[in-house]
Amino acid sequence: MSCKFVNHKFVSKKLIVLPILCVVLGATGCTAVQPWERGELARTEMKWDPDPMKSALRDHIYFSKEGSSGGASSGGGGCGCN
Repeated sequence: MSCKFVNHKFVSKKLIVLPILCVVLGATGCTAVQPWERGELARTEMKWDPDPMKSALRDHIYFSKEGSSGGASSGGGGCGCN
């Protein structure tokens, strides 16, 4: 029993076009970085952690206050009650 309001040809076209569209849009984000462009990507501002020493000090202070190690990425406190 099929619904008379659903156009099956339109639905099947959507199912074909949608994956193709996703692949095309995903492929447009991939590009080769030219050697002269690598200098811009290697700047300090582009790093995840621009100042590793400052980050290490911040983590040390956090863990000292927390009373545990590894508390920055997981839930729960230093008391052991998650």
